[in-house]
Amino acid sequence: MLRIARHSHTTARRTPRRLLAATAAFLSLSFTGAVLPHSVAAATEPAGGSESVTPASPQVPAGVTAGVAVFDRQTGTFTEQLAPAATFRSASVVKLLITLDFLWNRSPDTIPAADRTRLDAMLRSSQDAAANHYWSAYGGPAIVERMVTRLGLADTAPPPAGYEGYWGYTAMSARDTVKTYRHILESAPAPVRDFVMERLRQSTRCASDSFDQHFGIAGAFDRPWAVKQGWSGRYAKGNCGSAGTTTAGGIDASAPASAGAGGASVDLSRPALHTTGTVGAGDRSIVAVLTLHPDGTSYGKAYTDLGRLTRSLNVPGGTAPKGKWYGTWGQDVAVRTEPVVGDNLLTRLPAGVEVLVGCQKKGQLVSVPPYTNDWWAYLPQHGGYVTNIYISHPDNQMPDVPLCTSQK
Repeated sequence: MLRIARHSHTTARRTPRRLLAATAAFLSLSFTGAVLPHSVAAATEPAGGSESVTPASPQVPAGVTAGVAVFDRQTGTFTEQLAPAATFRSASVVKLLITLDFLWNRSPDTIPAADRTRLDAMLRSSQDAAANHYWSAYGGPAIVERMVTRLGLADTAPPPAGYEGYWGYTAMSARDTVKTYRHILESAPAPVRDFVMERLRQSTRCASDSFDQHFGIAGAFDRPWAVKQGWSGRYAKGNCGSAGTTTAGGIDASAPASAGAGGASVDLSRPALHTTGTVGAGDRSIVAVLTLHPDGTSYGKAYTDLGRLTRSLNVPGGTAPKGKWYGTWGQDVAVRTEPVVGDNLLTRLPAGVEVLVGCQKKGQLVSVPPYTNDWWAYLPQHGGYVTNIYISHPDNQMPDVPLCTSQK
């Protein structure tokens, strides 16, 4: 994230090769189909629910550039490393350094209420206004320089010349991100450790700019986890939350394709999406996955690709959630508290994102010509339902997904 210093029970079977006719009548249902459905006939992965498997190597989707580091604190070893020293623009991951700098000689118990509120919003909901405040008040690039020295970071550097006000252009690597988390967990005073980690464990699904930030770690593993995510690029507006309209966000200010930062060339233009944090009881594993995506990549596509990469990693202590992963289609697809249309909106999905389906049940009949369906999919990670019309599968009822129990 980067907005900186300014940042009937008889239903018709679906026919995936038929073109979807956009209809104004369905707009009242608050599901907007802006793209054609995929003709994907099966889920992309088998059901989860067991300990994370150990692949031969990280599975990086085509076109994605990645820096990966997974550190097992129990054994003191890395279980995954892929270009761990490669530098990426940090986006909101730098908010960890901004927080640590502010708390370096302070106890969270003694700071003013206003700062507790700012830090809470910056860590839980990735609020940019809070980061702008600290960046402006405490020296901007000097914050990064201080933290490089204090933590012994090897690849981290302030934003490049001409972009000193852009905290999200700070250069960071996967291995330096792991080192930052190790400092928080193993060296920082207990009050600081607890203050930071508690807020990362309470990460909100919807960030302050209405982007869904529960990608990567938050989607790949069951709790306990703690995350600080980052996104930066020319993504569409965020649509997360129960509000009826979207809010602006995700648009970077004008920037060159790359710029030198601390001797390293950092890409400042391609869409970035990062997931960092801890996984497992006792924060067993520290995970840092920094990624860049091809120009023009949508938020939903980047979200999906980062999720697939993260799920491929060997993360000790991590448990994969139960369910089947499916693609979706459509714009602003609604997730609802019950399988009916009404005043029950929970949130909206990023366009085309992959989702975990836990079970399915019959609900209100929904029609999006030429499709009609009364089956709904329950998304456990969202705590709500979407009509099966927007699940990328040719059948009304998915054959490999169980029925929901009465409590769902």
